[in-house]
Amino acid sequence: MSPDQDIDAIFNEAYELYADAIFRHCYFRVFDRDRARDLMQDTFMKTWEYMNKGEQIDNIRAFLYRVANNLVIDDVRKKKEASLDTMMEAGFNPGVDASVEMKAKVDEWKVLSTFHKIDKHYREVLVMRHVDGLSPSEIAEITGESTNVISVRLHRAIQQLRTHLKE
Repeated sequence: MSPDQDIDAIFNEAYELYADAIFRHCYFRVFDRDRARDLMQDTFMKTWEYMNKGEQIDNIRAFLYRVANNLVIDDVRKKKEASLDTMMEAGFNPGVDASVEMKAKVDEWKVLSTFHKIDKHYREVLVMRHVDGLSPSEIAEITGESTNVISVRLHRAIQQLRTHLKE
């Protein structure tokens, strides 16, 4: 972002390009649509505030993911993680109600519950890589880790996921 560019235009473009991706990223970290929506909105609010202070942002996408990551971490620290049963009792519904798609719903629950079993650091990089479509180098930039560390985490995450899916 260069100083002569219009902050409103940059922010609006970033929102249009990344709001859905940031929401998905948050959702797959907290497994709650309302919390994910709030975290996404907070991400953009903090980014807006930062930009209005005149601060320089070289890579808006990486900046947004870093802010979202920090907000998710803070949120998880504040609230006890809900179990899958608790989420179901509270009315969690992935949006699939047709009886024809019941198998898909069961498979989705199986994947989500298995995904929830793997280590938190592994879940984080899996979401960034396979849901958000970020490269290992982009994930490294967002998390402040080396690309090699991210690649190792991705490999180990997939191994853990396979192990739990076999169970």
